[in-house]
Amino acid sequence: MNVYDFDGTIYDGDSTKDFFIFCVRRYPKICIILPKFFYYFIQYIIGNCDKERLKESFFGFLRLLPNTQDEVMLFWEKHEIKIQKWYLSQKRSNDVIISASPGFLLQPICEKLGISCIASVVNPDNGLYTGLNCYGNEKVRRFREIYIDASINCFYTDSLSDIPMVEIAQSAYIVKNGNVTKYDIF
Repeated sequence: MNVYDFDGTIYDGDSTKDFFIFCVRRYPKICIILPKFFYYFIQYIIGNCDKERLKESFFGFLRLLPNTQDEVMLFWEKHEIKIQKWYLSQKRSNDVIISASPGFLLQPICEKLGISCIASVVNPDNGLYTGLNCYGNEKVRRFREIYIDASINCFYTDSLSDIPMVEIAQSAYIVKNGNVTKYDIF
């Protein structure tokens, strides 16, 4: 099995940021969440809140959408073209995406691609987290929770935060600007 990070790896960019911009263009009023987000961003920087609380403040914009799932489907109609061609040329049905991005955003595109997805569990109606952000060591924990004894043939990422996943893979690759290179940390 091959496992892939999503944003910056098989998706050209950050899907969460792109989804927010997509929604702002359709519903400019959602910018009302930005002052609260910037407050929590500063709190996060100085160590007064965790990453989940920071992200919940950002995902508060979901409360202002008429139907999040409809918006997600419209988003992917326009942004599916940002799935990297190198990935599409090697995609297999047993591939697994593991990402800190919210599951409600990634699940539809993963279903369309015919692959599995492990992501942060975020309520699409209010932006609240269930559990921890799927990031760093949490990715390994979540992966092992589902694929107890599975081995990872290849892991692909664009981020050093994924070293815990790199360490459990037989081989790993770093992706920068659509270029895939062997990831040697050992």
